[in-house]
This record gives sequence, structure tokens and C-alpha cells, in this order.
Amino acid sequence: MNQAGKALTRMYTEHHSNGDRLGQSRLEEKRAVLFTSWIGAGKRVLDLGCRDATLTRHYLKDNQVVGCDIDASALKKASERYGLETHHADLNAELPFSDQDFDVVVLAETLEHLPYPTITLSEIKRVLRPEGLFIGNVPLEYHLTNRFRVLRGRPFTFDPTHLQHFSYKSLSALLGQYFVIEKSLPLHSERIGRLQLAHFSLNLFAKNVAFYCRRTK
Repeated sequence: MNQAGKALTRMYTEHHSNGDRLGQSRLEEKRAVLFTSWIGAGKRVLDLGCRDATLTRHYLKDNQVVGCDIDASALKKASERYGLETHHADLNAELPFSDQDFDVVVLAETLEHLPYPTITLSEIKRVLRPEGLFIGNVPLEYHLTNRFRVLRGRPFTFDPTHLQHFSYKSLSALLGQYFVIEKSLPLHSERIGRLQLAHFSLNLFAKNVAFYCRRTK
């Protein structure tokens, strides 16, 4: 791993250990149910940015799952706790896997952290089998609350590791360069009472969106 990769390793190791982030997974219950249903059983699955496998563990049963992350200490915990096969790698470079090696690739709460997302997406397409699934989720920054925050001169994110700031439209445009997007669902949304406003406009009201994509031949 080059010097830039080593620097990223240090940064994310410190970020994950800050505030007991390991052992926690944002929107874990919603994502676990959704991703498990999407993946199904009998699949060879690659989970990129798996950290300590807090989310990954939910779809280990009946699948052959491989975890990949730049945080070696988190991967050690994933291996020890869940027996997950792990690979230490920089997701901004070539992945250490053969062409068309996986039925499903998961990239959950990770794309926003990558300085070169096009490299990662092209590598995901390479390691997926024809008609393979690419699923995951991304926080969106340009929902209505954040737009008002910016108008008041405030930053719309407080996470220094967020390097990409997606709207629903920009995320869809990026994913659409590599995959066919079959489903997009809001995981967290602006609300009025119990009404999820994202059902009216993902671009204006969704704060976090899950995607279900397919690799074309």
C-alpha cells in the first residue's frame, strides 16, 4: 500500500475508534432487513467498507461473504467475532479480486468517503458477474433542511471524512454511468408527523437513500 493508502488507513482507524463507532451501524435495523432481502441466499457477496461487520453479519447466513476495508483493526474484529473472510485494501485502487468473482457487491455508507468514486465503481463492475447486483446506501446532503442550513451560512455536514456531497440526482447520474438502477428507496427522510416526505421527492426530502443496481453484460 502506498503512502496515500497508509494515510487513509490511519485516518479511518482514528475515525472509527472515535466515539465508539465500532460495534455501531447507522440505520442498522432498516438496512439489515432490506439488504438481506435483496441479497437472498446462496450468493457470493463482497462487502466493501465493511468495517467490523456490524451490518455485514446480518447477511452472512447462507451466503459466502467477503469483507474489504482500509481499516485493518476493524477487519481484525470482523474476523474474530464473525469468522468473516477479510481483505485489507484501499477502495480507491484496484481491488484484490478476479474479474466477475461475485454475485453481489455491497457498498453501504461508503461512497461518500471516497475521493475517487469512479475508480471504485469501475472496479465493482469488473468484479461483478453479468447481471450481478450492486446494492448499498448513501447519505444525501442537498435535502431541504441542509439547503436552509447553507442559506444561514452553516455547513451541511459535520463529518470531515465525507468527501462526496450527493444530491439524489447527482448520485443517480454517477451510478447510472456503470449500472442499471432498478430501485431507489429512502431510508431516512424529512417528515411531517408520520408522513415520509421523500415519497413525494427523493431529491428534496430524502436524507439517506438505498440503491439496487444491476450490472449489464
